[in-house]
Amino acid sequence: MKTPLLLLLAGAGWLLAGCTDKCRETRTFRQFTPQTLTAAQVRQGIGQESPRDLVNPGKIYTKDGFLFINEVKEGIHVIDNRNPESPKKVTFLRIPGNGDMAVRNNILYADSYMDLVALDISDPANIRTAGRVTNVFRNGTFDGGWWSFDSTRNLINDQRMQYVTQTVNTNCDNSQPGGNWWWGGVAMFADTRGLANMAASPVPGNTNNGTGGSMARFTLYDNYLYTVSQNEMVLFNLQNPASPRRGNRINLGWGIETIFPYKDKLFIGSTTGMHIYDASNPEKPTHLSTFQHAMACDPVVVQNDIAYVTLRSGNFCVRAQNQLDVIDVSNAAAPRLLKTYPMQNPHGVGVDLPNLFICEGKHGLKSFEASSALNIQQLQHLTGMDAYDLIPMGNTDRGRLLLMIGKDGLYQFDYSNPRSLRQLSKIPVNRPW
Repeated sequence: MKTPLLLLLAGAGWLLAGCTDKCRETRTFRQFTPQTLTAAQVRQGIGQESPRDLVNPGKIYTKDGFLFINEVKEGIHVIDNRNPESPKKVTFLRIPGNGDMAVRNNILYADSYMDLVALDISDPANIRTAGRVTNVFRNGTFDGGWWSFDSTRNLINDQRMQYVTQTVNTNCDNSQPGGNWWWGGVAMFADTRGLANMAASPVPGNTNNGTGGSMARFTLYDNYLYTVSQNEMVLFNLQNPASPRRGNRINLGWGIETIFPYKDKLFIGSTTGMHIYDASNPEKPTHLSTFQHAMACDPVVVQNDIAYVTLRSGNFCVRAQNQLDVIDVSNAAAPRLLKTYPMQNPHGVGVDLPNLFICEGKHGLKSFEASSALNIQQLQHLTGMDAYDLIPMGNTDRGRLLLMIGKDGLYQFDYSNPRSLRQLSKIPVNRPW
């Protein structure tokens, strides 16, 4: 009876060894390590370089046939898009800590950690800093990576990201490499001190302004730039466009995510609801109402007094439902839910009635017919892309142009036939793995 037991134990040992061998894997992951920068280093770090590949793209913005694509916390790609079928990289603006931008006339406004910078882009080959507002952004967002600013010592506490390739023994338990790591789309940070990343937003019909996506944290209205961070709105007076002046700060409550202007109203998306502010006095926007929902990541766009709000789960919004809320905002003091549509994991949303487009994250891009808010119909679902945000441009000399940014690159489509979007081009992401 002893021999079979010994054989069984030996066999078990062989099986364990075999499992260990089979579970040895080579992985590439993003590793975050603490990094401290001085304010002087950040301010001296702004410059212009040769075009780069997209690696970790964020927000998108467009004006006068040019695209501006944020490289998260690195700067902005400037792309000549006057021929959407053949976009050409022009230059890369190195802006430490950048997450967002907005453009009026020939001035580009961008965040650089705690500062707002104004850049003269009238000559794309020779972009220069025109103005700066220092030490203005003071609290944080989730979408661009954590950082914090110590104004007493003029130090930025950040996380330096680098790509690391390791061969690891998983022990068949799906373990991950030690330390700060990123894998499968979820970021883990040892240091959760946080400030801000801001973003561009669609603008209210002023031909001197550009247009951004629904994930916006920057928007332009009248003579003001409005920016939102995790809990406040900061205004900048642009009467002298090259020398913005900080205006009022408005406490918005926690969990603020996006801002969208419509007529003389500001629609602010948060993790708990949609706030509506009256901007008829642009210097001092006032709160009109809040449409509340369950905790969710929440961008919003508005057209014809109908607000389209996408709610999603994932990461910091783990308890959320995945849905599209359609809300009547004709009476901005009393917004009214018209209908809710189930979605998979909606991110950015764009509307050019009767067309509605929704980024479904790793589930791709969806096109809808939305002439009736009570009967929105899906027309097409494109998969094989990880869609984040988009801008429907309406009629152009190249058709009806849709810009979409995703984790794998910048896509452009002609949506003249919204049942069959025609891809015009793609600027791919080139990551080290």
